[in-house]
Amino acid sequence: MASLIVLKPGVDWTAAGGLFDWTLEFLTSRLSDRQAASHLQEIIDNNLGSLWIDDFPAATQREIVSHWRNGLVTAGKQQLPETEHKVHVIRHLQELVDATYAAGFPETHDPG
Repeated sequence: MASLIVLKPGVDWTAAGGLFDWTLEFLTSRLSDRQAASHLQEIIDNNLGSLWIDDFPAATQREIVSHWRNGLVTAGKQQLPETEHKVHVIRHLQELVDATYAAGFPETHDPG
C-alpha cells in the first residue's frame, strides 16, 4: 500500500508503507517536539499511511525538514538492508529531501 507525505498542496511524496514508516521512525527519536513525535508514532502504529506537514506548528515543520535534509539519506545508506533495490530506495529518499525545497521550505541547519 502506498503512503503519502504532503509537504504543501501540490507537493507530496509517496512511498511503500514500510519506507513511509521508516521515514517517520527516523524522526520520532530526533524531534524536540515530543507531542509531534507521539503523533508520528500514532500514524505508524495505526497504519494511517499519510502525513500532512502543515498539521504541525511552523517550528516543528522546520525541524522535520531540517532532520530530513541533514540526515535522512545518510541514515538510509547506513541503516536500510543491503538489497538489489537499495540504490533505488536511497534515490527515493533523496526525492523527499528535494521535495522539501520544491515546497519552499527555507534553508535549514543541522538541528543537532
